[in-house]
Amino acid sequence: MGPVGKIRLNYAAFAVYLFLSTVSIELTSAAGQPRLEIFPMQGVQRKPVGKSLILTCRPNVPDASLVADLQWKDNLNNTILPKPNKYYYPLYDSKGRRLPAVTGRNQPPMYTETLPGESLALMITALSVEMEGRYYCTASYANTELLETSVMIESYVAITWTNAPENQYPILGEVYVVKCEVKADPNPTIDWLRNGDQIRTGDKYVVQTHGLLIRDVQESDDGIYTCRAAVIETGELLERTIRVEVYSRPVITYLPITLEATEGQPFAANCTATGKPKPEISWIKDAAQQNVANADRFNVNPLTGLLTINAVTQDDYGTYTCIAKNDAGVVDQKTKLNVLVRPSIYEMYNVTGVSHKEIALTCRAKGRPAPEITFRHWGTEDEFAAGVQVDDDRIVLEQHFDEDRGESSGTLRISRSMRSDDGLYQCLARNKGDTDYKTGHITIEFPPDFTHMKDLPPIFSWDERKANLSCLAMGIPNATIEWRWSGKPIKEILDKNLQQVGNGPRSDLIVHPVARHYYSVYKCVATNIHGVAEQDIQLKEARVPELIAAAIPKQLTATTITFDIRGPPAELGLPITAFAVQYKEALNPDWSTALNRTWSPESPYIVESLKPQTSYNFRFAARNAVGLGSWGVNLQQSTPRRSAPEEPKPLHSPVQNDQEEPVVVSPYSDHFELRWSVPADNGEPIDFYQVKYCPGVKMAGTWHELENQCVSVDVVESTAYEMSHLSGNTYYRIELRAHNVIGFSSPASIIMKTTRGIDVIQVAERQVLSSASIVGIAVGGVLLLLLIIDLLCCATINMGVLATMCRRTKRSPSEIDEEAKLGSGQLVKEPPPSPLPLPPPVKLGGSALTTPSDEKQPLQTPTGSMKQNSTVEFDGKFVHSRSGEIIGKNSAV
Repeated sequence: MGPVGKIRLNYAAFAVYLFLSTVSIELTSAAGQPRLEIFPMQGVQRKPVGKSLILTCRPNVPDASLVADLQWKDNLNNTILPKPNKYYYPLYDSKGRRLPAVTGRNQPPMYTETLPGESLALMITALSVEMEGRYYCTASYANTELLETSVMIESYVAITWTNAPENQYPILGEVYVVKCEVKADPNPTIDWLRNGDQIRTGDKYVVQTHGLLIRDVQESDDGIYTCRAAVIETGELLERTIRVEVYSRPVITYLPITLEATEGQPFAANCTATGKPKPEISWIKDAAQQNVANADRFNVNPLTGLLTINAVTQDDYGTYTCIAKNDAGVVDQKTKLNVLVRPSIYEMYNVTGVSHKEIALTCRAKGRPAPEITFRHWGTEDEFAAGVQVDDDRIVLEQHFDEDRGESSGTLRISRSMRSDDGLYQCLARNKGDTDYKTGHITIEFPPDFTHMKDLPPIFSWDERKANLSCLAMGIPNATIEWRWSGKPIKEILDKNLQQVGNGPRSDLIVHPVARHYYSVYKCVATNIHGVAEQDIQLKEARVPELIAAAIPKQLTATTITFDIRGPPAELGLPITAFAVQYKEALNPDWSTALNRTWSPESPYIVESLKPQTSYNFRFAARNAVGLGSWGVNLQQSTPRRSAPEEPKPLHSPVQNDQEEPVVVSPYSDHFELRWSVPADNGEPIDFYQVKYCPGVKMAGTWHELENQCVSVDVVESTAYEMSHLSGNTYYRIELRAHNVIGFSSPASIIMKTTRGIDVIQVAERQVLSSASIVGIAVGGVLLLLLIIDLLCCATINMGVLATMCRRTKRSPSEIDEEAKLGSGQLVKEPPPSPLPLPPPVKLGGSALTTPSDEKQPLQTPTGSMKQNSTVEFDGKFVHSRSGEIIGKNSAV
């Protein structure tokens, strides 16, 4: 807003003030003398230079209509200050001299303007020192009386900041003056504050006339400083807030002395610098004095200092300058860029040598700098080192360099070469620019060798079957094969039963053993330019296996017997292929009607579908490729009587937890599929399986079941059952029993735990006392206390409930009957029968568990127990018999 706008705002406020004061003036003017009043009413108006000012002269007379010729005059010649119009502003300075006319919209520094209420305002848009002095307001009243009043205008120079930037940036480690230059008249006094504390001159700071000197500027000097100017004569106080941020000159922290780029390849180099503010980095190529950021193929990141070249050429060689610049200074550093030429292998030939003699493989390459040449076996990453190899002193790598010509060569020299040295070799030519590869082959020739045919089993034949005797000779060059029998070459024997197929390096001899003398040793002779080798191959007549050493009953049931068979010794190359058994009832003397069973050597040896309580005769034999051997190990064995089935085996793998029983973990939170294998039925078919599962929890090392939540189901014609509607994150004890007409098997028991799901029901939480249980205990405690009090009352003063009941017992039967007729007596019920004693708990993994009653147990005794039949068991060595036991009705089976 300009000065005129400010004056108009001040004028509007002042006009309101005049309007409010008009009433009081008019009320008093009637009684007083006519006069002129200047507002503001202070006789001396002291204002700062450059400020705007409005002085209003208003008549205070009984009749305002009689006032005429109201005007302002200056302090010297009483020159009238005329009113400005739209095009012309006659202005006068303080000496009364007429100033040039002012046109347009610019307002003059001083003019008058008529205001509402017969007032005349003196407008000063910008007070200057020359305008100081006394100004008069005059008017005539009723054409007879001259009215006059005056006001004194004085000026002073207010505090003005001439050079005090609000943001200043000293340099780290240097001496810096925080500038704060101020102008005022009278002269001001200057002091400094930092964080509210006054700064005094000392080792660190020096308060100067035009600023604050800081010695050895550090980063800790960052902050907000306050420059405070005060003029004692005028009471003027002004503060200037200055933000000081310490800058540091740039320092190049990383730039290698030399750089290396590869011809034709992209290249990148870093020039990093520190400083505050973060310096901007540029690269200059010294030879052309060119900023490379403006060149093709070059790119420079001014923030990170990364220089990249798309594809390096030889012309990029030279010295470069990295320049780091910020507002605190400039620093530069030079580096040299060397352009590398990638290596190129131009010579490598395959070589051939002889075993146990020296062989050399040479590779030649060129590049800048001259590349280093090494070798490695094809398919491995291990390279041969220069000189003699640590792990094989036969191999020496020789290297030669010609830096002037940019060429090098490498020779892999192998003394006393071996067959293992044969193969592909890779030459690697490497310098700082890249690596080149080329593959060559070393061929090691050696005499024939039959090492791979050592310890081979003989060849078998029987019943005049033709036999194929194969011979493969290893050797370079390939060997030729000759067969000999009884010291004579086969080709000279001219026997049609001996036929040679192939002459090397593989050859087969087909032998037709029509007579026993063909079962003999044949010799394979291999020959090449480096030597001769021989290998004997035996042709043997094969026979059926010998008698089985032993067959021992391992496990007996009413219908099955499992044997442990120990076979006869087998010849190398002619293994046992099967074991056979013949069995019949002992009362049957005819083996021709016996039953047969054959097993592979790896399978369990089980004879099934036997009759319970029956004696059987068994004999065993072994079979190989020739046929079945003789029967041996004649053995008689009786099967036990019919009994309950064997214990079924759940098909689940439990997990052993620390200090806990093995647990089967269900993959689901609300169901679990129990699966099991079919056990031996012991003479009677299994008609169903019983599955029982109960949730529970282990507390203080003891298993506790929630018996009221146990579920028992019978499964028919299936070996799987899906338990549904289970609780998540809960343990269940599962019992599985097989049943036939004789009874139940012993239970197979597992502990299963469901996973944590949305429907998590913590069984342990159900064991914790609920709020209702706590209330019940509290009520019981109160009742017990009342009972004790009643007992004391009965014993001491013969009062209370117990005393009343005692008195009632002393009444006659007629009195009691009388009360019963009236409905006030108590009916006496027959006492309940005494409960049966519970059987001892069954141990399951260290926890005591009880099972519910078995409704299907026959032959119950009057006390609820039953007698179980005797059973016979075989443990692999002895037959054991168990007599009948009395088992409680509620006991676990």
